[in-house]
Amino acid sequence: MTLPRIAIPEPTSTDQAYNQRSLPQYIHAVAASGGTAVPIPLHATAVEWARILASCSGILLPGSPADVDPARYGQERAKETAARDEAREAVDELLLQGALDQGKPVLGICYGLQSLNVWRRGTLIQDLPHADAAIAGMVNHQPGREMQKAHPILLTAGSRLSHLVNGVGEESAGLFVNSSHHQAIGRPGQELAIAATSPEDGVVEALEGSDPNQFVVAVQWHPERSYDVSAASRALFAAFLDAAREWAASPRADSESCAS
Repeated sequence: MTLPRIAIPEPTSTDQAYNQRSLPQYIHAVAASGGTAVPIPLHATAVEWARILASCSGILLPGSPADVDPARYGQERAKETAARDEAREAVDELLLQGALDQGKPVLGICYGLQSLNVWRRGTLIQDLPHADAAIAGMVNHQPGREMQKAHPILLTAGSRLSHLVNGVGEESAGLFVNSSHHQAIGRPGQELAIAATSPEDGVVEALEGSDPNQFVVAVQWHPERSYDVSAASRALFAAFLDAAREWAASPRADSESCAS
């Protein structure tokens, strides 16, 4: 049986130590869910990026230490905002456009959520600790990589995400997530709906696409870090890989090679 190939851009073009630490967790989650992870080098050419995309049936946008350029959503850079990563932004744009054109499933994680939202013409809150008084400081969204249950989230009733993870396994008493971000969604982008929030401060924790025929789910937390200990994280990756298998078997895949 051919395993679905999942394109994953390197998290950053400027910090190889970060890539070496974080990328294996995404690769593990994809492999454990029945797929083949295909890392995309950020220093490759656009032609090479497109070739890799054509060989894959799903797109996973990972986290990153960078922040999306605020100019892209019409804001001046705050002093707390990290430097942009132009190579990562360029790869994400190519992958997202390709996913839209071909109807390929998309899973965004942390920076990947924010990248998707800006690409869809949404905005970001540049720094939660210095945000509006109604949300600043209410929840610690950066408790550290080792904290697996940082805070609860509230799933939007009827959302795709709620159907995937609500009440799964040990999460039946409520879904708690890890958290490692200082930025968040401001205004959701076009054709994106809020799928989860942090109930204490209202911070958007997940978005999903409005097209029921395309899997587009993006979360602010890191399910790849909790994959081995969270049934909800495994359910999210399993649904994403199921969508990639369905795409590979669809007529849209006829013109592309998705062999592993």
